[in-house]
Amino acid sequence: MRKKALISVSNKEGIVAFAQRLTAKGFEVISTGSTAQHLREGGVTVREVSEVTGFPEIMDGRVKTLHPKIFGGILAVRNNPEHQKALQENEIGQIDVVVVNLYPFEETLAGGETNEAVLIEKIDIGGPSLIRAAAKNFADVTVIVDTADYERVASEIEKNGETALETRRRLACKAFERTQHYDEAISAWMREITGQPELLDLHYEKVRSLRYGENPHQKAAFFRNPENHDPNVTNSKVLHGKELSFNNIVDANSALELVKEFERPTVVFIKHNNPCGVASSEKIERAFDLSFQVDSKSAFGSVVALNRPLNMACAQYIRDHKIFIELIICPSFEKDALEMLMQRKNIRLLETGPLSLDTEKRDIKKVAGGILVQSANTIEVAEGDLKVVTKKKPSQEEIRAMLFANKVCKHVMSNAVIFAKRSNRSSDEDYVVTGIGAGQMSRVDAVTIAQIKGGERVPGSVMASDAFFPFPDAVEEAAKAGVTSIVSPGGSVNDEEVITRADELGVAMVFSGVRLFRH
Repeated sequence: MRKKALISVSNKEGIVAFAQRLTAKGFEVISTGSTAQHLREGGVTVREVSEVTGFPEIMDGRVKTLHPKIFGGILAVRNNPEHQKALQENEIGQIDVVVVNLYPFEETLAGGETNEAVLIEKIDIGGPSLIRAAAKNFADVTVIVDTADYERVASEIEKNGETALETRRRLACKAFERTQHYDEAISAWMREITGQPELLDLHYEKVRSLRYGENPHQKAAFFRNPENHDPNVTNSKVLHGKELSFNNIVDANSALELVKEFERPTVVFIKHNNPCGVASSEKIERAFDLSFQVDSKSAFGSVVALNRPLNMACAQYIRDHKIFIELIICPSFEKDALEMLMQRKNIRLLETGPLSLDTEKRDIKKVAGGILVQSANTIEVAEGDLKVVTKKKPSQEEIRAMLFANKVCKHVMSNAVIFAKRSNRSSDEDYVVTGIGAGQMSRVDAVTIAQIKGGERVPGSVMASDAFFPFPDAVEEAAKAGVTSIVSPGGSVNDEEVITRADELGVAMVFSGVRLFRH
């Protein structure tokens, strides 16, 4: 009995060559519409589906393959006598290979199409049905949904006359994943246009298993969103070093997302998911030095992110200061710098390509039995957003320092305060963090810790707070430490009392109107 292949594809890349290889092995090709025309133009003999079914395509091609003579030929179990009897009685031929890729719904939507009628016509009905039928019967039928699989299938058929069972099983798994993803895209669009986002489908593919999670006794794996193509830790290229750990990935993500906030050359040191050093300068090597010196003790074993290529000056600085760094992530590495750093076996080097902020991303936090979803905190506070509320006005230099500190504050665990100022070591406009208070239960404690960490670097600094001051105590502690200006969202019932106290202490205060909690 001559074997049959049903081919109906939207993406016609490589299909003629594949069909030619099948017909050379004696396969009869059954096809539809534009696919049949394309194959004929390529010299492939094709039998129309309507010839097989005895029923014409109708409704502009909406109904063509949905017929017992097609689905019976796909779903019949070869070693089931009852199935074989039904095929004979109804004059149905077995179909051994099904090649389908779906109407380009996702591509049309991604291209900016908003016309509902156009998008509806891009929703494939027969295609997913054919795919699922063939995948269900993988014991006997080969299903192909990806052009990348043409070569393997054709080679196995040419060598053995058929595909291996394990190949069919893997292709079936891939087919079910494809139809699931396709349906998710359609349902997400339907929920959006109907204003009913009650269902959230998360589709992630496994990148790799990890040695362990946050602790050695926890199992872990790394997954990625296949629709995510932004420059981030998930899409970065590992150039050197040991396998990434769970904590490496978490810290590298925090470091990179923070350094993306800045336009000027900036370096971030991260330790336990909080920054311990941040600095911007005219040159990336100066920013590296300034950032490391913020808290060189905490920088031991840290993760470092740069928003510029890492050059030889930075590599030499790491060598000369004998800095132990777990991981460096940046847009690229200069060749000589990379060669020098690769002499260290234990350092991990990740390259992202050119950086940009993804303003459409979602933030997902897990809770027991569920998740919380919100838009990512991509807001940027500008000078025009600041409202001076004290008698004393901040200088232009203090305003720049406050905006710098505010960007850092957004990426620090709450309650959070950041001290920062223009560096005294250069006439350039270098801005550097001088103290960080992170993850405290009270704001005044965060100020105290920032002062302790900053020490003698603090006097002359500005302070950014991620939320309002419920009492004047945090302002009082900041003034004692030598802080000259403060930026906070404002909005406390005690704002007037806090402002009055700032006036008494001679500290300038501005409100941004933007809270920056990070839990």
